[in-house]
Amino acid sequence: MVDAVDAIPVPHRSLWNADTCPVALLPWLAWTMGVEGWRPEWPEQVKRARIRSSISIHRRKGTVKAVKDAVNSFGAQISIREWWETSPQGEPHTFELVLTVPEAGAVTTADFIDDVIAEVNRTKPLRSHFSFVLGLSGKARLAVAAVGRPVIYARLDMEVA
Repeated sequence: MVDAVDAIPVPHRSLWNADTCPVALLPWLAWTMGVEGWRPEWPEQVKRARIRSSISIHRRKGTVKAVKDAVNSFGAQISIREWWETSPQGEPHTFELVLTVPEAGAVTTADFIDDVIAEVNRTKPLRSHFSFVLGLSGKARLAVAAVGRPVIYARLDMEVA
């Protein structure tokens, strides 16, 4: 009887790991890890990243690091400019959030933007307010050519004696 019980696989470690948990069980893992604002239509890599970063976000909630980690878990890149970093200085406890969308990347939908803004509202300091700017990044090639041509100029000074 004991041998039969020992033969039953117990995949606890893989069930509690965001990278190895079966996709069908990800919503329950997200719930246990405290992921807020779960959407079933998210791509699998976003779901796993949100679960993976949940604990570190909760530890640092109310900090710039938590906001950056929360947005990065969606696969987006942001830059944050706080009120004291602007010229002239902005209103205290405000910041500007610039979400950069790659030129050839995942499609950025209105739901995606709403999810990012909702997550920023959950992780930012409660006293802070922000403005949201959507940016677009692109890559271009620049070709530079140069030619060097060594020339020696001789200057002759002749005086009549």
